[in-house]
Formats: sequence, C-alpha cells, structure tokens
Amino acid sequence: MRFLQPIFFLIVMLLTAVPVQAGESRGEKGGFDLKEVIFGHVQDAYQWHITDFNGHAVVLHLPMIFYSQSTGFHVYCSSQFEHEPDANLLRKGPDGFYIKGGHDEKGQVVEMVGSQLKPVMFDISITKTVLVLFIDSIILLLCILIPARWCRKHKIDDPAPKGFTGLMHMFIMSVYEDIVKSTLGEKADKYAPYLLTCFFFIFIVNLLGVVPFPPGGGNLTGNITCTMFLALCTFIVVNVTGSRDYWKEIFWGDVPWWLKVPVPLMPFIEFFGIFIKPVALMIRLFANMLAGHVIAISLSCLIFVMFAIEGLLGQVLGSCITVVSVLMSIFMMVLEVLVCYIQAMVFTMLSAVFIMMSNHKHEHS
Repeated sequence: MRFLQPIFFLIVMLLTAVPVQAGESRGEKGGFDLKEVIFGHVQDAYQWHITDFNGHAVVLHLPMIFYSQSTGFHVYCSSQFEHEPDANLLRKGPDGFYIKGGHDEKGQVVEMVGSQLKPVMFDISITKTVLVLFIDSIILLLCILIPARWCRKHKIDDPAPKGFTGLMHMFIMSVYEDIVKSTLGEKADKYAPYLLTCFFFIFIVNLLGVVPFPPGGGNLTGNITCTMFLALCTFIVVNVTGSRDYWKEIFWGDVPWWLKVPVPLMPFIEFFGIFIKPVALMIRLFANMLAGHVIAISLSCLIFVMFAIEGLLGQVLGSCITVVSVLMSIFMMVLEVLVCYIQAMVFTMLSAVFIMMSNHKHEHS
C-alpha cells in the first residue's frame, strides 16, 4: 500500500494547483491559503493552535526560553509576541526580541543589537513538538509500567491478564517473538529493551499524530529532528556493540587485495555504509509520516479550495468535490492507522537486522 501515497500526493497537487492560484489572486477578498494550512499543521510552532470557535482562535500558548549573548537568559510566554508578522516577516515581542517567521511558524528568535537583527545564542523553548514529545513519553511509560506492575504481583503460571494489561502483553510478545527474537536469536534478550522501546514509542507517536485533537495532532515523526535522534540511537547501539569481525569486514574485508591496496576502495565504501544505514532509517520514517499528514490535510482542504473560487464554478466544484474529499479523507485516515504500525515495525526490524549484522561472526575460508 505504500505505493499509493505518492500517487495520492501527485493527484492532490494537480487538483489544487489551479484553485490555489485563483484563491491567492483574490488577495484580501478571501482566498484560501492551502500552503499556510498544511505547513501550519506539520511545522513546529511556539504555540499550539487547537481550533477556531466563534471566529476566535483557541490557542495554547507555550513558554519560550532562550539565551541571549548580550542579556543572558529570558523566559517569555508566546502570547507576548505578536501573532501576525509584518512586511519583513517579524513578529514583535518584549525587550527588543522578535520571531523571524511567518504566521503559525516556529521561525527563529532574533534580537535587535544596535541597528541589526541577530539570532539568539540558543533556544530551548517548549514548542509544540516538545510538548507532544512529553505527552507521548508519559503515555509510553503508562503502557509499560501498568503491565510491569501486574507481572511483578503475579506468577508465571497465573491466568493471563485481561483488559488493557492483556492487550499489552499480547502486543509485546508479538513484537518480541516476530521481530526481535526471529532476527537476533540468542541475543534477543540483550537488545529487546531498546528495540521494544523504539517500536512502541514510534507506534504511539504515529497514532497520536493521526488523532486530530489534543493530546493528538502533533507531527512528531514527521519532524526530521525526532527521526534523526532515533536513527542516531540505532547507529550508536550498532557500532558500539559491534564485534571484532564486524569492524574487520569494514576495514579489511574478505575481498581481492587490489580492492584494498594501494587504493582502499572497499574499506571506503564499507565505512561510508556505516552512515548510510541510519540516514536511510531517518528519511524512511520521516518521509512516510510527513507525506501521510500532508495528503490527509490536502484532501480535506480540497473542499475549501474549490469553494474559494469566485462565481458559480466554485460552488459547483465545491459541491462535487465535498463527497469525494470526505470519502478519500476517511480512506486515508484508515490507511494512516495501518501505516503507523508498518512504519514502527519497519524501523524496529531494520534496527534489529543492523544489530544482527554487527554481531554476526563471519566464517573465513
């Protein structure tokens, strides 16, 4: 089913190309900005826009914490910064600080130093992505600690648990037996805690990303920073726990000598492959989840894009596309739930395969 995503993506882009231009040409007359809606959802921000109620935005303002090289640490609430940017894409804040970026965009915190704008030294604000990360981590801990508490109070020969605990037991054993143990064999117990944590963290994050209201609605795995950290963790586990045979195969593999000296062609290729594996993990998860979010939002926005066209044509196209858009959105949301599981399984399985390859003992003739 993965091949459907690029097809849907191309269809959405082709359908929305002309209507979006028509809406934007109307300027202040009410054109629908599809780009702003999509990127407002998938990008990080200093505030969490939940919904609009009676013409007023329901927004959860978050703390902004950053360090200025000239004035030290500063803590503000995002409500202290203007929501609408000016012509220079600057949102004014207190004490000469600005957010350089568009509407509902994280942007960059800058300060006025003399007559120039300079970025702050570092920014550790609690953004929307960070808040979603905290929420997902708490849910993950509950999913782990509740079954662990039951196991601590019961014996192995006791009847199987029911309800949520029984569901988690079944789910954990399924991932352990089908992915971890089938790949790593005798070394499964050593790496099972890390691999199970990866699977359930990604799966929970993906599921909550599909939920359109808080605590869901965050695009955590669609943020390349998050997927880069997960891939970096796998990179460290693979290369720190790798055996001597693993490193020998990289720098002095069992290939003809002229591929190793005087030009170390194969060692260079193998060493380069060490970094390609985590990069592939990072991009695979990031691209699939981001594409799913963009397609789902685009299909929903098709209704508003069509109605944004002036005249009878907009009314006719909007009425016709409504039924199609709703049905396709429902289909994509169901497909996204399946993709949430598949992507968590793929990341865990590939991590297990890379770990197995780094611990495999090669037989030399």
